[in-house]
Amino acid sequence: MSGVRDLVPKLEKTVVVVTYGRSGSTLVQNLLNALPGGCIRGENDNLLAPLARAWDVTRSSPHALKLRGQALSPSDPWYGFEEVTPEHFGDALARMFTETVLRPDADTRLMGFKEIRWHYDPLLFPVMLDFIRAHFPNPRILFNQRDHAAVARSGWWKTMKPENVMRQLRQAEALYAAYRARNPRACLTMTYDTYVTGPEAWRPLFEFLDEPFDAELVRSVLAHRLTHLQPKER
Repeated sequence: MSGVRDLVPKLEKTVVVVTYGRSGSTLVQNLLNALPGGCIRGENDNLLAPLARAWDVTRSSPHALKLRGQALSPSDPWYGFEEVTPEHFGDALARMFTETVLRPDADTRLMGFKEIRWHYDPLLFPVMLDFIRAHFPNPRILFNQRDHAAVARSGWWKTMKPENVMRQLRQAEALYAAYRARNPRACLTMTYDTYVTGPEAWRPLFEFLDEPFDAELVRSVLAHRLTHLQPKER
């Protein structure tokens, strides 16, 4: 992860918000950006997915595993691939993603983004989070959820069959729960219906991020969100 460290020398942690649409995740994004040195970008149409898929080839494909460490000649059909490692390849991809998508400034302490499309490919889901944990400094994963009935009444979801909405939301949260069970120290689950009740409900997030709890900061973000951003909630 030296590539990312070189770009963001003051970076202390990487935070990604893993969620589905209309879950209240923009409010979480706003709160994270209000922290000193916070730079949490919004959605990027799941740009990380093809990068993580490519990285996974270098660490798990039969060809990569078989050829690694060999000394191939220029006449070999796989010449050069034996020197491709997931460590170097992943660092380069993470640096590119940071430089071109996240674009943090020099004073950034907390860097990351939120995305609502993580669950679109269940097999790739853990790979994407593994990639973040392997190649971004001090990664923290926030799973953001909301009451399913409320989600189903919001935005584009209400144009879909309720049973299809419920199934997709259950499947997404099952992926979250499975990953958190395997990596409990790296993950935190947040629920919109809880954290909109007031500042104290955000204390677990501050503890998870090793940040001093600031009730006034939370209160100001909640007030701004409720009076100005509610119609645009994601």
